[in-house]
Amino acid sequence: MNFQGTYVAMVTPFTSNNEIDEEGFRSNINFLIENGVDGLLAVGTTGESATMSHDEHKSLIEILIDEVNGRVDTLAGAGSNSTIEAIDLVKFSEDAGADAALVITPYYNKPQQHGLVNHYQAIADQSDIPIIAYNVPSRTGLDILSETVVELAKIDNVDALKEATGDISKVSATINLLMDEGLFDDFTILSGDDGLTLPMMVLGANGVISASANVDPKRMVSMVNCALDGDFDKAREVHYEMEDLIKALFIETSPVPSKEALKMMGLPAGHVRQPLAPMKEENIAILKNALKESNII
Repeated sequence: MNFQGTYVAMVTPFTSNNEIDEEGFRSNINFLIENGVDGLLAVGTTGESATMSHDEHKSLIEILIDEVNGRVDTLAGAGSNSTIEAIDLVKFSEDAGADAALVITPYYNKPQQHGLVNHYQAIADQSDIPIIAYNVPSRTGLDILSETVVELAKIDNVDALKEATGDISKVSATINLLMDEGLFDDFTILSGDDGLTLPMMVLGANGVISASANVDPKRMVSMVNCALDGDFDKAREVHYEMEDLIKALFIETSPVPSKEALKMMGLPAGHVRQPLAPMKEENIAILKNALKESNII
């Protein structure tokens, strides 16, 4: 599958009873599609997958696919630190009709690099759905080395990498290795760091799976599309327009600021589940100012 453009790692809105706000989730799906995004991800890190029951996890995937109804790509968060559990989630996502599965590296276990390759190979052997590997060492304690990305790119169905190390030099090294091995044309790099999306695209990434696009989808879509079209002057202009807002949206652990921003915008969000906590008042003030400066509220 050719992944390209702006994909949104959606927040999961909750009701006051700590249940999934299905109506609100569907409303947010339509808000994002109306603002031109290319795809939507349910139950990723931004969707608070870590505090979802398995039934809730699967329900959100089904709701996403139903509401999108083919209008944009649907990505299902389907990773686990257990290979058996990840296989189950990926197979469920495939049967439900998702276009692709985002599969985070196993967390806490810290498998060896060859263990990572075996993990993704085992998942790919049990399904036909395109898989996006997700590398976010700050969350998992584990980094996919550039040489390992090359091995993952050789696996049928592992079609892309969401790269969120925050290390531009590593992105460059990974892409260089993929090109040397003749794998780059058939394997996609997507940014997992909103503020580094443009520099990553300059190096050869094809887009972003974005948390901040929950709040400012129009500008993220504009920047990514300009970069894809080769208009880097305009892309750079939009990048700097978004810079302060993106910083504010990550001033505390994501998705806490994004949910607070959506509430300020009058969009469904609700609280974050524990152990995440509400934002500090001084950071709410910074976020509110960034939203005002961006003409969002």
